[in-house]
Amino acid sequence: MSLEIINNPILATIQDLGRYSYSHIGVTNSGVMDEYAYFYANKMLSNPFNTNTIEISFSNVIFKAHLDTQIAITGAICEVFINDIPKECWHTYHVKSGDIIKIGKIIEGARVYLCVKDGFDIKKEFGSNSTTLKENLGGIDGQKLKKGDILPYKAFPKVHNKRLKKEYIPIYEDELTLRVILSYQEENFSKEEQDKFFSNTYTITNEFNRMGCKLNGEPIVCDINGIISEGISFGAIQIPSDGQPIILLKDRQTIGGYPKIGSVFSVDCFKLAQMKIGSKVRFEEIDINSAQERLRKFYSIFS
Repeated sequence: MSLEIINNPILATIQDLGRYSYSHIGVTNSGVMDEYAYFYANKMLSNPFNTNTIEISFSNVIFKAHLDTQIAITGAICEVFINDIPKECWHTYHVKSGDIIKIGKIIEGARVYLCVKDGFDIKKEFGSNSTTLKENLGGIDGQKLKKGDILPYKAFPKVHNKRLKKEYIPIYEDELTLRVILSYQEENFSKEEQDKFFSNTYTITNEFNRMGCKLNGEPIVCDINGIISEGISFGAIQIPSDGQPIILLKDRQTIGGYPKIGSVFSVDCFKLAQMKIGSKVRFEEIDINSAQERLRKFYSIFS
């Protein structure tokens, strides 16, 4: 026994960077929604790049440690308690056998990451531990974590705790600008519709989960009603018949037939993952070369 789930979380799953090269058989990539928080948690623990983690999407999750280890908690700013003693996010902590770890109220942001030193010893499926609920893959029996689940890990002796410098901790706000690479069927959206898309503010609806984020605002009109189903990238922006954009995320379907105006820059999708229902988003254009350069800089921080 190592880390035991004491209560029934609303939604907490095992994730890593996801599974790739299986889209042709309908298996989605999955993986952590906020790679920035995930990478820093592993970096603070000196874990390998793709070490698994627990992604917590709602408040009030309680764990009991059965072996000494080091943990890191990043992502959304939340209440953290170890044996009822308040702790801070974006820190590592040594926990001992018998300690109770509680993730309480989520205050800012939407998703919390709890990592242990060297990760959980869980069998991979299609090369990944990531849980995909709609495909019953990964994690523990392809399901969200529940009361009584045991996540085994190797014991680790006490080391000095670490914390991330304040300037690197994200500030989670109620408004976000998402950079977009025009692509896919952009030629089927008139200049007027593209201008409308980039000049309006959209609201995040309650249709926001690991599959995608549906927005509400000024409808966007496409010159075509549909397309032959094709592969869909992370961050692709579908425009269905009601004209309300849908941003596709980690558990997206592998193909789809809605026209797409472009794709949200992946680093901005990680920020979107921490937004709440009712928050506002706007779009601005970025060219592919600038996006690729920024992406290289993003990953170089963690290499």
